[in-house]
Amino acid sequence: MSFGLGPVLAAGGVVWRRRDDGDVEVVLVHRPRYDDWSLPKGKLDPGETDEQAAVREVEEETCLVTSLGPELPTTTYLDRSGKHKRVRYWAMTVLSGTPCGANEVDRAEWVAFDEATRRISYERDVMVLRALPGALDL
Repeated sequence: MSFGLGPVLAAGGVVWRRRDDGDVEVVLVHRPRYDDWSLPKGKLDPGETDEQAAVREVEEETCLVTSLGPELPTTTYLDRSGKHKRVRYWAMTVLSGTPCGANEVDRAEWVAFDEATRRISYERDVMVLRALPGALDL
């Protein structure tokens, strides 16, 4: 894997759970720098696998320790600086913790699935979120 050449490599997750009423909710993060709502994600560190980065980045941004589930769609796009970015995502369940904002995120919160599809700022994240029910047979 080459880190100065090619696309920026990143990974993240759709952290989900069932509420008492049976509906699904997911964790979204708010990034004040861009004033946007998105799925937790971040760049791979040198020598790190995509799976390791996904778990680490989700914990760093949400304060949640998670486990990986099925892989969800990968997104590719140009970031704000014009670099190609590739982000791999996984469905994730919580092992421990309570959502809180950390690092470049000021808020992380549980949001009902339908509300999350409306609140997310980027269509590419909505596409990943919409793949969750099929990946989990919900």
